Amino acid sequence: MSASNLPNMEGPVCPVQLHHQTHIVMGHGSGGRMTQELIARVFLPHFSNPALLAGNDFASIIPAGVDARTARLAVSTDSHIVSPLFFSGGDIGRLAMCGTVNDVAMSGAVPVALSAGFILEEGLPIETLEKVVKSMAEAAREAGVAIIAGDTKVVEKGKADGLFITTTGFGWIPEGRQIGGEGAKPGDAVIISGTIGDHGIAVLTARGDLGFETQVASDVAPLNGLIQSVLEITPDVHVLRDPTRGGLATTLNEIAAQSSVNITIEETAVPYLPAVQTACEMLGFDPLYVANEGKVIVIAPQEHAASIIETMHNHPYGKNAVVIGSVNKAPQKRVLLSTRIGSTRILDVLAGEMLPRIC
Repeated sequence: MSASNLPNMEGPVCPVQLHHQTHIVMGHGSGGRMTQELIARVFLPHFSNPALLAGNDFASIIPAGVDARTARLAVSTDSHIVSPLFFSGGDIGRLAMCGTVNDVAMSGAVPVALSAGFILEEGLPIETLEKVVKSMAEAAREAGVAIIAGDTKVVEKGKADGLFITTTGFGWIPEGRQIGGEGAKPGDAVIISGTIGDHGIAVLTARGDLGFETQVASDVAPLNGLIQSVLEITPDVHVLRDPTRGGLATTLNEIAAQSSVNITIEETAVPYLPAVQTACEMLGFDPLYVANEGKVIVIAPQEHAASIIETMHNHPYGKNAVVIGSVNKAPQKRVLLSTRIGSTRILDVLAGEMLPRIC
């Protein structure tokens, strides 16, 4: 969730928004409206600066002594908690590595290095820790980055849920590249790299919260290779964003707010695995709000959409890429869904927590 995009704070919200003024509750970590309000109320008044106010999942900065015309530094940081630590398709180590690599890559940067901090709970088996670290190393090799610094702390039993990981990533943004949530323009196509909701359903299955079994594996993956292949053939990309916490709908709301545009998506165009759709229908979840960890939204001029789709289809992490909608002038800062029955509904930001602790 980016720091300053507070979309659609006016107008009706469903469900009714609940305000928690004095204590933190789980909804503050959902990536939805309560998270945005917490950031606006507590963090921004004290930390406000141009890099943070840009509202992206990365900061673009110019280090002292570096010519801004040739390169800028992209930095992103994230904390990772998931229960259980291992799930179909991934684990907390791969999640931590890929999540930060992807946030850096969403700037159009080439990720080069990460740092990692570990909070270990007393009693965690060393075998478990080594398995997580090995998974991180494998993901780092796949992404082509190095883990260059780290820190380890241990807390008493019962105070860390086994293992928490914080990662910070660094990358170089090539000359002339300007990609961010503020860049969407009317007439642009909205593309998603594949099926949505896989990660959230995989984690809930591993936790046993569904009450039934699914064969869904998490999509957690480093996307920098896919993104660079797109940028090589189509430099004129306006927005890149990975729809993690809060899912596709929340992420599109962030972009619509940053760019002051309308984004309209077609319900029949959004790709789902049948098992994800079935699980969501049985449990009353909307897959548009379920977390992903290996998908990217690409917003670019309509005339480039076909070449972007073709390029993504040639990459293992983009083989199911499809155009799902378009960017329009109005109504500004709104995301609309054209439904399969011919109606239109507003996709708002969730007020609180829909799914617990999945990324």
